This record gives sequence, structure tokens and C-alpha cells, in this order.
Amino acid sequence: MNNLRFAVLGAGFWSRCQLAAWREVGGAECVAVCDAVRAKAEARAREFSIPRVYESAAELLRQERLDFVDIISSPDTHRELVQLAAQHQIPVICQKPMAPSLADAERMVEVCRDAGVPFFVHENWRWQTPLRRLKQVLDEGQIGIPFRARLDMISGFPVFINQPFLRELEQFILSDLGTHILDVARFLFGEAQSLYCQIQRIHKDIKGEDVATVLMKMGGQTTMLVEMAYAENSLERERFPETFAFVEGDKGSVELAPDFWIRVTTQAGTWARRCPPPRYAWADPAYDVVQASMVPCLANLLQALRGHGPAETTAEDNLQTLRLVFAAYESARTGQVVCLD
Repeated sequence: MNNLRFAVLGAGFWSRCQLAAWREVGGAECVAVCDAVRAKAEARAREFSIPRVYESAAELLRQERLDFVDIISSPDTHRELVQLAAQHQIPVICQKPMAPSLADAERMVEVCRDAGVPFFVHENWRWQTPLRRLKQVLDEGQIGIPFRARLDMISGFPVFINQPFLRELEQFILSDLGTHILDVARFLFGEAQSLYCQIQRIHKDIKGEDVATVLMKMGGQTTMLVEMAYAENSLERERFPETFAFVEGDKGSVELAPDFWIRVTTQAGTWARRCPPPRYAWADPAYDVVQASMVPCLANLLQALRGHGPAETTAEDNLQTLRLVFAAYESARTGQVVCLD
């Protein structure tokens, strides 16, 4: 089976891991990289032996024969790049958040739908090994019907050091991290019927919020609390970027605990199993569980691009996650519960 040919649009912080993950998956060959800062594109091209470099995405799409593009640029550029790819009838994979506004995201989906162009979102968080195992426990009915759940991603990690651009975002933690965590909530429990959110800004030298608390009614039966924080407050033991969970059902409970331990408790007792992610030499140990999840995510999207099965994270599906993100901002602004039915 021939490799699919693709180009990367954006050569910033995450492009290195994304290209390494594509190499790990196999079956796809990056033939060009584009960035408005040519030196960044050239550096990625040297690192991954990519033959051609561009500063203009429009020129790249005119010159290259591609099976898809992988957009790894800042969210404010996504709409223009997605529309450009759709004009050239080139399937799209786009980083999250899909767009800085719900209206932009809806328009991007509409443009690709009208052009008959496949449009996927690189939403890898739900592909983390421990979260897939948690989903399996729930689907198997080991704790019965879930009625209450909590998801936590609270970290003292200095995220603004290696990603300083995050300081400038007017909307930060819900847009950057919430797109991941709220997608996980949907992955585990289905769609939300209502949402209430409060946000705070603990760092005084950033523009957006760095703490968020979201309460949702999900799947018609589960009350879910989602807690997110990059306040950099002291933690006894830093677990960045692990996501923790506790779910109560009518027949027991399941906990996703530090160091990737899953514990299921029922009337029969408790069993525990450690579910660590695979280790890749190219992954930063500080981001291991997140970066490793890029591999199964890309494998799923590649399968869909080849027409061998559905993609989990289509753009149309990701719109549901974005609606939660922007409903959370609305709730925080108004102090009101937002009904989503």
C-alpha cells in the first residue's frame, strides 16, 4: 500500500511531536512543510528530512500533489487554511481548538461539507491509554449505570515557560485545555444537557483565565464536575499532564488515580491495574502520556483517510465539544446555567 503524501502547515511547538508520531504510525509521508517564519520550517525540514519548504500555504497547495494536509498552526489561522485546502479538494486534519469562535468553526465545517472534503480534528487526549481503559470499564458495565463523575486536570507545571504565547490568549484554559477535557467528558458519558461554569485568573501577568470549574448533566443521567487549573500552586507531587477521574455507578465505582492506576470497587471487592502509556524515544517525558496518545489518534485518522473505517474525531463531532467550551464562557460571563438541549 502506497504512503499517503501530506504537508504540514505550521512548524511551531507541537509540529515536532506530530511529525514524530506520523513517522511512528507509518503509511504517510510528509513531502513539504510551511511556516510564515521560513527558518522554523527549514529547521523542521532538516530534522525530518522533508524535501520542500514554503512560506506561503497558498503556494504550497498550488505546487504539491497531496493526499491531505495537517494544520498545526495557531487557531486564528485555521479557518483560512482549512478553506484554502477545501478549495483545492484536499482532505484536512486540523489541530485543536478548531477555531477561536464557534461561528468560525461552523463555517469551516460547512465549507468542507459543501466541497465534499473530509475534515478531521487532531483531538488526541481521549486516546490516552489510561482514559481508553477507563472507557472500557464503563462500557463493560462493571460499575453499573454512572450517576456522578469527576474529571481533574490540576497542575503546578510552569506551562507558560515553554509555551509563552499562552500568556497572550484572551481565552486560555477553557479554550486550550478545556477542548481536551470536555471532549473526554463527551467520550466517556455522551452529550451534555446543561452546563454551569465559573472561571478565575490567578496569574496576574496573563490575559485569560487559568482556573475553570464546570458542572454538567451528561447523557441524561450523570452529574459531572470538571476541574482545570494551571495556577502553578505548589503540589505535593506534580503529575502533569495526567488526567484523574472518579466515577460512581449504581453497582460500584472506578478511579483513575496518579501514575495511571485504575481501581474498580464493587461488592465483590477492589481490583487495581496500572495502565501506563507506551514510551517513545521522541516523546518529552514531561508530556509522555499526551504525546504518546498522538500515535493512536493519527492511526485512526489515517484509517479514515484511506476509507477503511470511521474517524472518531471528525470536525462535525468536535463542534459538539466547542459548543461546550463556548457555553462555559457564556455561563461564566452571565453566572447562569446554560441549557444545551
